[in-house]
Amino acid sequence: MDAPKKLLKKYWGYDSFRPLQEEIIESVMQGHDTLALLPTGGGKSLCYQLPALMREGICLVVSPLIALMKDQVQHLNDRHLKAACVVSGMSGEESTGVLLSAINGGLKFLYVSPERLRQQKFIEHFRKMKVGLIAVDEAHCISQWGYDFRPPYLQIADIRIYHPEAPLIALTATATPVVADDICLHLQMKDCRRFQSSFIRPNLAYMVLHDSDKSQRLLRIVRRVEGSGIVYVRNRRATQTLARFLEASGVSSTFYHAGLDATERDQRQSAWMNGRCQVMVATNAFGMGIDKADVRFVVHMDIPDSLEAYFQEAGRAGRDGQRAYAVLICDSSDIERLSRDFAIDYPELKQVRNVYRALCNYYRVPVGGGADSQFDFDIEKICFNYNFTAREFYGACRILEREGLISIPEQEDAYSTVYIPVTRNELYRFQINHQRLGDMLQVVIRTYPGLMECAVSIDERKIASKCYSSPAEVVNMLQQLHEMHIIHYRPSSHGPQLYFLTERVDERLIYLSEQNYAQLKSAAQQRMKSIVDYVSDDSRCRSRQLVAYFGEQSTTDCGMCDVCLKSKSHLGDKESAIEKILQKSPMGARQLVQLLTDEGYVDVGDTLREMIDRGELLLDGNAQLHLAF
Repeated sequence: MDAPKKLLKKYWGYDSFRPLQEEIIESVMQGHDTLALLPTGGGKSLCYQLPALMREGICLVVSPLIALMKDQVQHLNDRHLKAACVVSGMSGEESTGVLLSAINGGLKFLYVSPERLRQQKFIEHFRKMKVGLIAVDEAHCISQWGYDFRPPYLQIADIRIYHPEAPLIALTATATPVVADDICLHLQMKDCRRFQSSFIRPNLAYMVLHDSDKSQRLLRIVRRVEGSGIVYVRNRRATQTLARFLEASGVSSTFYHAGLDATERDQRQSAWMNGRCQVMVATNAFGMGIDKADVRFVVHMDIPDSLEAYFQEAGRAGRDGQRAYAVLICDSSDIERLSRDFAIDYPELKQVRNVYRALCNYYRVPVGGGADSQFDFDIEKICFNYNFTAREFYGACRILEREGLISIPEQEDAYSTVYIPVTRNELYRFQINHQRLGDMLQVVIRTYPGLMECAVSIDERKIASKCYSSPAEVVNMLQQLHEMHIIHYRPSSHGPQLYFLTERVDERLIYLSEQNYAQLKSAAQQRMKSIVDYVSDDSRCRSRQLVAYFGEQSTTDCGMCDVCLKSKSHLGDKESAIEKILQKSPMGARQLVQLLTDEGYVDVGDTLREMIDRGELLLDGNAQLHLAF
């Protein structure tokens, strides 16, 4: 494995692999179909990216999220590895340019959504590519028993017939044994090698706190646990409300959701990543692809929809191996809210068909037409015109997305792109004859490699700073270049977009099997029950509950979760006495030792150190001891 280690050092700067990475890479290099079950932060991407460099041909990566694809492509390009993605919103010319580049050897990695695999145009180009590896990210999406089932994932196996010699690697962080079996079955993985790391996070303390005053409980946590944290809430409005509450309470905070424009998102994320802001309050749109190792706490203010989603989001804490906390704050109303949301998220099939018909009629899409068409998504007007409530409308749209009929990407998926279709000689002559435009274009070319091979995402603000110009002037010049046919420039979209992924079909013919839909609904109901059981069970170690859900048996309690700490509090008079004092107010260690020694306790200092090591006590910047929670 000398060659992989050299590549690891050359492109990623690491001297050694993380657990199981080396074995997974060797399996892929030997041509085996491979299933990799690694936890959040376990380095899944490297498991296909590195062996792809060692195999001839392109690596096709199937990924469910545009934002995640963009993030991976950017990381690879930053390492001078040629990668691109084909996503909704690209023009036909742009997507064709990317696919031709993949055929002609201009790319090493091509990222696509599973919906793309249904399109004949893609299949025609894919058959001509030299494919060395197929990677399926977030592979749990292929299983109807998984928490994010997407029917288009079932198309992946169909494309393997065009390149049967290419091995396939499937990767996920959250798969139960049933889901893992389903992945291998539906991807037609032959002689599959499975690799699964332990789901146990020995440095992560899981806490479930029952409290009706969630905001105040959160404030206590944030003040006691030093370092960066993420607070997850269910909706956009709550991100802003809670961030303002923390700011007013003296905690540096910001908020993040997909409705913010790109500039705001970048600024807020940068402030949090660089430590200028302690707490990020966000919807689940935040976190995917975020590589911040020193997150000390992740707090959920509401019960998530599944243990898979919770485990993945909570796992963003403590990736550096140091003590961290995953806290879920809930009250009695949360379970009732889960049940209400479930009914809305899984509407009757008749309602789903009604919404599809309304969308097609509103945008005047005829039966047999509309494939790959894009529209401004005027949600309020559609709901008003057709008498839908927003929640029932969104529930039906989610089902239509899962069926691969439409796509409604979040605003964060909108971005500007530039592609240069002219030859280098034509470009050189243009730059000589148009100095001002040519100089700006040269800055663009130097800043974003690969523009002559495929459409590349750009940031007009970044270009403006290098040109000593304003973003508005840069946009104006890019538009001029577009009109002169020197570049293809597509400005970012500033509002929600709706994409019809296939030709319109008569809504009565939409294949939504009653039986399949019932199974899908039943699986979701079971997942909801599992997380309700988790928050309700105060008798078993939280870590053992979680890993058991994923098929791993642990015989040892973690000693750090709320359940374990509660049982420990009855083990010794000294610990009980310490907790009783600190429940009233924080206190310095020396003062606490003296106080308890005066009362006849011995070896108090040793007990304090043990409680600190276990995470039961925290020491703040003023050398005051607090109870952890």
